[in-house]
Amino acid sequence: MLEVRNLKKSFGNRQILDGVNLTVKDGEILCIVGPSGAGKTTLLRCITGLETPDSGDFFIDGRKFDPQGTEAPDRVIGVVFQDFKLFPNLSVMENITLAPILVLKKSKEEAVADAQKLLEELGLNTKGNLYPYQLSGGQKQRVAIARALAMEPKILCYDEPTSALDPNLRKDVANIILGLKKDGMTQLIVTHDLEFAQDIADDILRVQPLDQRKAE
Repeated sequence: MLEVRNLKKSFGNRQILDGVNLTVKDGEILCIVGPSGAGKTTLLRCITGLETPDSGDFFIDGRKFDPQGTEAPDRVIGVVFQDFKLFPNLSVMENITLAPILVLKKSKEEAVADAQKLLEELGLNTKGNLYPYQLSGGQKQRVAIARALAMEPKILCYDEPTSALDPNLRKDVANIILGLKKDGMTQLIVTHDLEFAQDIADDILRVQPLDQRKAE
């Protein structure tokens, strides 16, 4: 279970997050929805260690952890970026195996075997030798998911997983996320698409700009 307690973040004089609390139970999907400027992506970046919060605490299964930490107990969260962020000069297989070899210290043989299993599960078993420019948007996203899963996270986070895709791929994304849920993966998803969130989420956290909340 992931818990975030009293998370605060400002940029200059602008308060973006002011005491945010959330809980994601094991194996469940939490969607964070709200308009632009509400702090959805900032919240996700703090949880995944890409942004330094001003204050707040993070817990996994009751144990405090540092999303920016480099020790093994802190490496519990994977992230799938909105624009995928695949390395263009590396093949699909190399994109997936790079971090497990460098960070998890897996042998190349073990990393490749694990990556091939992930590619098969995601319907990409023939794409390992291709490069990102040879893939469709949906295929790039599945590679990004495989790359995140290769680091064996306890929780997988997504930033706007449907925004960079053709609308008819929305159902495919939902099926992948729900398939991972069946496998027990805890997932946290930032999305502007309320209908998509309602289709997949166990719980929905609705956020709005801080100045609007204060006005109310």
